[in-house]
Amino acid sequence: MSEDAAVSEQEIRAGVRALCERFSDEYWRDVDRRSAYPREFVEALTAAGWLGALIPERYGGAGLAISQAAVILEEIQRAGANAAACHAQMYIMGTLLRHGSEEQKQQWLPEIASGRVRLQAFGVTEPDAGLDTTRIRTRARRQGDHYVISGQKIWTSRALYSDLMLLLARTSEPEESRGRWHGLSTFIVDLRQVPEEQLRIVPIETMMNHNTTEVFIDGLLVPAQNRVGEEGMGFRYILDGMNAERILIAAECVGDGRWFIERAVAHARERVVFGRPIGSNQGVAFPIAWAHARIEAADLMRRRAASLYDSGHSAAAEANMAKLLAADASWQAANVCLDTYGGAGFAREYDIERKFRETRLYQVAPVSTNMVLAFLAQNVLGLPRSY
Repeated sequence: MSEDAAVSEQEIRAGVRALCERFSDEYWRDVDRRSAYPREFVEALTAAGWLGALIPERYGGAGLAISQAAVILEEIQRAGANAAACHAQMYIMGTLLRHGSEEQKQQWLPEIASGRVRLQAFGVTEPDAGLDTTRIRTRARRQGDHYVISGQKIWTSRALYSDLMLLLARTSEPEESRGRWHGLSTFIVDLRQVPEEQLRIVPIETMMNHNTTEVFIDGLLVPAQNRVGEEGMGFRYILDGMNAERILIAAECVGDGRWFIERAVAHARERVVFGRPIGSNQGVAFPIAWAHARIEAADLMRRRAASLYDSGHSAAAEANMAKLLAADASWQAANVCLDTYGGAGFAREYDIERKFRETRLYQVAPVSTNMVLAFLAQNVLGLPRSY
């Protein structure tokens, strides 16, 4: 990868595409079949500098913008790969980049950029709270120069393969004057140093391979110096990172959508039924064309959101709309591709069913379609709060 922070989009696409070509469809089929962590792929991305894209150059990263990082993830998905481990490190790191102390940045960012340390686990969601993050029950109590943390997290993907975890816990009860969000704090947990009796990680089997887990925390000791930012302000820090997350997820969905459309177009040209290519039938061609138009429209919103984010402006509405539109467009493209292939699309050898399962996730996570609509209704359109 070019060391110039002004590396062009074309250079990024070419570099990522060349790397992805080293990992065949069979590689991803095998990883999916075994529910394995794509260690070789992650190591290759790290060695090439792509996973350190958002880390400033003074800490050993590439110093790229969110708009450029989004291109990396889009291209990975477009190649038929799975960028889940990559996007996690990028958006989780935002809390450290924006709100961490200089000492924390000096300690962790060069290690992450070099690949010596992975930050790919995000401990936020809890079984009884769901998307109502302000209701989480995990507690962190200050005792001298440590916090003692107990609680439970769920859907904490890649905790078994990450060295560090960003953890959200309540350090004080919410004050009525400041809102339910106040009193939550963020911590960097070094999983390599945690005794088994303090933290237990249990894998969850799911329909797509995201290496997700449940985390049980009992008397976990975390040095006070590992708290990121001000005590009680962690929810704000998490929200800040979530806008980046939505932009990156939108880019992945755009990549997925283009992969589905390219596969559908190729099959519609080559598959001959009743003496002619099936793509000559409008019933096949028009749905593909419609899916293409929706992906391109979603891409424009993703680019607008990334531009606003990079320029330091509020991108909450645009980031949410980008995720909403891109997730919906990629899901439409997935269905169109499966329809185009017909019964063959269910066979593992064509990879349609694998990508179909992967892109379906984004209708639900990391924020559901209905929650995005509720946000837009309330915060953009000024309608009464619905929850």
